[in-house]
Amino acid sequence: MAGAKVKQDMPPPGGYAAFDYKRNVPKRGLSGYSLFGIGIGVLVFGYWRLFKWNRERRRLQIEEFEARIALMPLMQAEHDRSTLRLLRQNLEEEAILMKDIPGWKVGECVFHTDRWVPPISSELYNLRPREELVHKNFGLASYV
Repeated sequence: MAGAKVKQDMPPPGGYAAFDYKRNVPKRGLSGYSLFGIGIGVLVFGYWRLFKWNRERRRLQIEEFEARIALMPLMQAEHDRSTLRLLRQNLEEEAILMKDIPGWKVGECVFHTDRWVPPISSELYNLRPREELVHKNFGLASYV
């Protein structure tokens, strides 16, 4: 056996057939440039809508401010009426409380001035129940 010849495997004559060894990934979706373009388009559209809504919101805000300005004299008149009503009730209560004090002048101004000095809340609600002063100062926030 020492003299037996070994036959080596060799390629066939003409060589082996070519085979595809490269990666063959099918093309899916849009390219990077088209995705970038779509992103820029969406961004521009969003800013356009944002600017359009800001213009509309500003117009509505101006309309609301004009309505507030138009209603301000009415609201001020209502506030003045309620203030004068409270002052009148306070003067009546003062007259009842101080009737026995000689020389007391009901409603005498303590500021010694002819100008109108708007009364503070504690002065207006001094002779009223405390709950009215709390409601005046804090409104419905005191119940929360």
